[in-house]
Formats: sequence, structure tokens, C-alpha cells
Amino acid sequence: MQHNIQDAFENAQAQIRKACDLYWECKLDQNKYEVISHPKRILEVSIPVRMDNGNIKIFHWFRSQHNDARGPFKWWIRFHQDVNRSEVKALSMWMTFKCAVIGIPLGGGKWGVIVNPKELSEGELERLSRAYVREIYKYIGPDTDIPAPDVNTNPKIMAWMMDEYSELVGKYSPGSFTGKPLTSGGSKWRWSATAQGGVYVLQKILELKWEKIEGKTVALQGAWNAGLTMAQLLVDLGAKIIAISDSKWGMYNEAWLDVAKISKIKSARKSVTEYTDGEVLGEKEVLEKKCDILIPAALENQITEENVRNLQTKVILELANGPITPEADIELEHMKIDVIPDILANAGGVMVSYFEQVQNNQNFYWEEQEVDTKLYKKITHAAKSVHDTAKEYKTTYRAAAYIVAMKRIFDAMKDRGAV
Repeated sequence: MQHNIQDAFENAQAQIRKACDLYWECKLDQNKYEVISHPKRILEVSIPVRMDNGNIKIFHWFRSQHNDARGPFKWWIRFHQDVNRSEVKALSMWMTFKCAVIGIPLGGGKWGVIVNPKELSEGELERLSRAYVREIYKYIGPDTDIPAPDVNTNPKIMAWMMDEYSELVGKYSPGSFTGKPLTSGGSKWRWSATAQGGVYVLQKILELKWEKIEGKTVALQGAWNAGLTMAQLLVDLGAKIIAISDSKWGMYNEAWLDVAKISKIKSARKSVTEYTDGEVLGEKEVLEKKCDILIPAALENQITEENVRNLQTKVILELANGPITPEADIELEHMKIDVIPDILANAGGVMVSYFEQVQNNQNFYWEEQEVDTKLYKKITHAAKSVHDTAKEYKTTYRAAAYIVAMKRIFDAMKDRGAV
């Protein structure tokens, strides 16, 4: 899947600027905007890695640390051939606001590696992962900068990186990375957390609007871990999945799709087109099918000026980061389509990553029910705060989420004497 040419960092800045206008009574405080609209630090690294054939290949990495006023940088590691500097800066900024809106004491950062991991052997992937940790281990750690997995990274890669970091600092350091396997200090419930958090947010927002999930029709773009997990959770709550797509194709059935069967197809690394009880669509056509709830769960810039007017939904929940461009966002507001923004909707993953970090520091691990209970309590509280702020400011859920987050970030910066 190729990224849209829309600049991700400019998109993020536009979202923040709109919230700033509203927060400061439609008169932008330029000083505060300047502080919050740029990363604190950007690092670019070129790493040589020996391939299986004996040749040396150079891999390029970007690392952005946006803001740590509320706590250590928390960030995801993305392995993707389309990674670029702008995207990494944007994602680090979104992470700052994501942590603030859900009320956890962390800041925002991002790693991005220009690589298609499907083209690497497991040995090459491990050498690449360890090489980067060796290059920057002095600048990360449990109290300063804690990475976690994102697109094309997984618990195995986190375990390699944690192991390399532990070797370099001379002690076992499970809290240096999150999203690890349970055997390496991971948290139970972590790999369902993004989807489960999204479901809890959706339930709360609908509840506050006197609606419920049961009987709703859903179209979902992105048949991967979080998307498929969320689809099954929604089915369990009585929703009907009528459209779903992977990176190339989509599948549509007006009555319903068998999510369990599609999950088995995808776990066998096959296309959704192997599912035969439906109509085959292009990957982006899924976005335009009539439904009650649309869930973009793929990459950035999927809903743009070019296709936004074709949408036929009532609610959009952004399980992906930045799937809607600012121009499309404006049109969606005119179309009276509610957008539950990424910094709230997909924050379950970072919430449970934070719980993992807490458990690592305590050397005491919780059962699934305790993790889920804590996730539900904190993320539904965040959803209500965003809903109430949207009503107070007569604005969108996205602007409201940024306002909630900005208040917390600037309070922290003010108390620390930074502004």
C-alpha cells in the first residue's frame, strides 16, 4: 500500500492549529502553538547490516521526540518501505496528544525504518533490529524513551531489541521496550488492547448519544491484527461487518461477512479475496460502502478531498493513525459525519503499553481481567471528557480531543517552568 502524497506532518499541524483557535477563543496563541507544533528532537541514522549473501546494506532510520513535559517519550517502531521524515514527525506529535488525552504520564515519539521486512530473512531482520539498538542505546531507556511495536513490528522484534539493550547496559531491562512476549516481561491483553480500547470508546460515545452497537452495520479498511480483532469484538456485540479490506482488495456482502472465516484466511497469509461469499472490491472502495460505522484501520491519508463526498456513513472511528486529511475533515464536518479521532480511538494500545511498563518496574504482573478493567475505566473516562468538551466548545470530537490534551500538556509545561 502506497502512502498518499499528502504531507502527514502538515496534517498534524493543521489539526493542532484548529484546536488552538478554539481553545484560545478563536485567537491563536502563536507562542504556545510554536512550542507544541514542532518536535523537540529529530535523529536520522544510517545503519550497515550484513545480509545473508555476505553483502552490506545500509538502512535509513528516522527518530522523532516530540514532547516530554508529562513524562518519558513513548513511541512506536514502524518498519515500512514508505517511511519518511514527515510521517515520523507527525506520528510523534500524535503520540504526545494521545498520551495526554487518555491521561497517562508519557510524552510522544516515533521510530521509522525504511525497509520492507517481507524482503528480509528472519536472521537479517534480527540483525537489523539489534544494530539499531546498538547505535542509539545511550539515548533510550525505561526512564527516558520507551519504544513499542507498530506497523510490521511485533513481540519477537521487541524481545530482540530488549535483549540487545540489556546486554549493552549490563543488566536485564524489560522496561526498556514494551509490546514484548509474555516470557520477556510483556503484559497480558496487550495484543487485543488497541481493538478493545477502540470498542470501549465507540460504546461510550454511542451511549452518550443514546445509541448502541447492536444492529449497526460496519465497514472496515485494514484486515490486520487490530482491524480483525475489532471486527470480531463488534460482531460479538451484535454488529454486522458488511465490508472489509486488506492492502490490495476488499470484500463486500450487504447481509454480513463471516469475520472468523476471514481471520483464518488472513492468518494463512492469503488475500481476503479467498473469501468467496461476497463481492470483490478495490481496497479503497470499502470506504465508500453504505454503513452505520466506518473504521479506517490501515495507514495515513486514506480519506481525502478526492473520495470524501462518496462516503455513506454516520460515524467514523479512526483505528489507524491519520487516515483523514484536514481538507476531508472539514467536509466531513459539513456532512455531519461524526469522527472519533485516532488519538482517542486507537489509544488502547499505548494505554496497555504503559501498563506493561508499570508492571516491569514493579516486577509484578497482572491477570487479563485486571488489565482489561483498568483499560476500560481510563479509556471510557477519556471518551466522556472528549464528548463533554465537544459539547462545551460546540466542535468536533477531534478538536475536543486536542483541547483536552493541550490543557494537560500546557499545565505540565507551565508547572515545570517551560512556558
